[in-house]
Amino acid sequence: MLKVLATCWPLLLGILLLMLGNGVQGTLLGIRGTLQGFSTFELSIVTSSYFLGFLIGSHIAPMLIQKVGHVRVFAALASIISAVLVLYPVLLDWQIWAAMRVLIGLSFAGVYITAESWLNNASTNETRGQALSAYMIVQMLGIVAAQGLIAWGNPLDFAMFVIPSVLVSFSFIPLLLAATQTPTFETQKSLPFRELFRTSPVGCMGMLISGGVFSAMFGMASVWGTVALLTVKQIALFTSALYIGGLCLQYPIGWLSDHYDRRKIMLGMAAVAAVTMAIAGLLPLPFPALLVVAAILGGITYPMYSLLIAYTNDFLAKEQMAAASAGMVFLNGFGAIFGPIVTGWLMGVVGARGFFLFIGVLYVAQVGYTGWRMTRRSTPAVSAPVSALTPTASSLAVGAVLEGRN
Repeated sequence: MLKVLATCWPLLLGILLLMLGNGVQGTLLGIRGTLQGFSTFELSIVTSSYFLGFLIGSHIAPMLIQKVGHVRVFAALASIISAVLVLYPVLLDWQIWAAMRVLIGLSFAGVYITAESWLNNASTNETRGQALSAYMIVQMLGIVAAQGLIAWGNPLDFAMFVIPSVLVSFSFIPLLLAATQTPTFETQKSLPFRELFRTSPVGCMGMLISGGVFSAMFGMASVWGTVALLTVKQIALFTSALYIGGLCLQYPIGWLSDHYDRRKIMLGMAAVAAVTMAIAGLLPLPFPALLVVAAILGGITYPMYSLLIAYTNDFLAKEQMAAASAGMVFLNGFGAIFGPIVTGWLMGVVGARGFFLFIGVLYVAQVGYTGWRMTRRSTPAVSAPVSALTPTASSLAVGAVLEGRN
């Protein structure tokens, strides 16, 4: 790990600063938008727009990189992100925010792909897994630290939008000045969705559901907190608990799934999440209990993504893995577009508790489908250990992890 840090620290430092900026604006928009009088449904459109842009950017960025190179793409996307972040408080219209969120999502997708390709190029076969694990951990640490900035700031203050813009701008310095050779970039071949679904129905359906859960959970948490009349500090703590839970449970759950039937582990995780969401949605819980709920939810959602990737990988030949990763990331992104929209609509109908109830329904659906599929096909032999991955990883990182494990 020390060798990885010595080689990749400029990239990891850049990602840390980038996620600090992204984490601030992600939580801040939900709070500020609610204070400005935007409805929960309007804010859900704003939130979903990010994931729409991310999905578009995942397909556009590789083509741009091939045409003009990493540095130019990185610089162009950096300019878009910095500009949009300071325009939010100037253009206080939810429709304009939604359009800008598409640009932000598209730009971050390109930034992630560029950074991950650099990281992949700077690593060897022996260190690639460690490097990507460090990359995922740094992502989560950056977003958790960002909640501290939210907790001590005023969401109505213009400076709260300037701070993430400055952090994002600073993040490009170590990335662009890193003494690593600019890598070549090759687009990945895709695996037809029909073949991918035939290979792993549980993996495909799970990815759709996981996308909806992730976007609803992290995209609408600040909106839920504001509607539930939590303070800014409490919202920041709740959001932090989501990520801390994911960080703490990623390895233990991964270890369990390497020794037992992955479907049983996923079924049990989904059942625990569904029950927890039912309790949180139906009972008036004190804030400390809500933090426990957040830790459980984050601790299940983050590892679930990695387990779905690993489970699908168990059915694939080595030469199919990179192509399958693109399809899996697309399914996750497609599900993510609709998660906030349905959550916002439901919160408008039943109030703040709709946030937990919708996520609970998604996990109930996963329990039902996974349980049914367990009666249709036996589990495969576990072929490789689970690698830590987050739903924000591009298909490049997913493909690198899958290929590097074999």
